[in-house]
Amino acid sequence: MEIRPIRSESEYERALCRVEALWGAPPDSVEGDELDVLATLIDAYESEQYPIEKPSPVEAIKFRLEQSGKTYKDLIGVLGQRTRVYEVMREARPLSLQMIRNLHRTFGIPADILIQPLKRKPKTGRSSRPTSRQGSQRRARRRA
Repeated sequence: MEIRPIRSESEYERALCRVEALWGAPPDSVEGDELDVLATLIDAYESEQYPIEKPSPVEAIKFRLEQSGKTYKDLIGVLGQRTRVYEVMREARPLSLQMIRNLHRTFGIPADILIQPLKRKPKTGRSSRPTSRQGSQRRARRRA
């Protein structure tokens, strides 16, 4: 097979079929070298055409907890006290640098995942807090 960059879905499919045919080839053979090169080209094509987004810091923490059979209680001391753990896991509080260090050291979560900013969820329902003008108008109405 002539090895060229993969630029289309049909070329990608052909490369996958060729890899299947070469699978198990000895590493120090012509077929093994072809397999190596094709795997690299396929990886590059897949990275470009089918990118995988990084998980959010909280998703990564939840995944690692589930993976290791732990619960939120195991985060106490790593993130802080119980209330701080629940604030972080509800995405109401971002991770601090010390929390990132502790999570990376304790659970092995990659730091580049943990340092991403929180994606704030849009608030629904009432506004969280009245402005000072709104508050004074409400107080005036109550007095009247």
